Amino acid sequence: MDILKIVLTIIFVIDCIALSAIILLQEGKSAGLGSISGMAETYWGQNKGRSMEGALVKSTKFLAVLFLILALVLNMGIFN
Repeated sequence: MDILKIVLTIIFVIDCIALSAIILLQEGKSAGLGSISGMAETYWGQNKGRSMEGALVKSTKFLAVLFLILALVLNMGIFN
């Protein structure tokens, strides 16, 4: 059981670092004056899910769920 706790802790630390890095790589959600004039409905605005920004959002969601699951498993007390 100790080996499993060590492995999960290492995965948890790697997840924390990766989640922090991916959050810092993302752009802000403030659209500025572009949303007033309708510039958000351009080709790049419509296909954002298939771009690098879309991949960062999907990765953030996955890593956040993994973070929560690992935090719950490590703190359940089954490794003591």
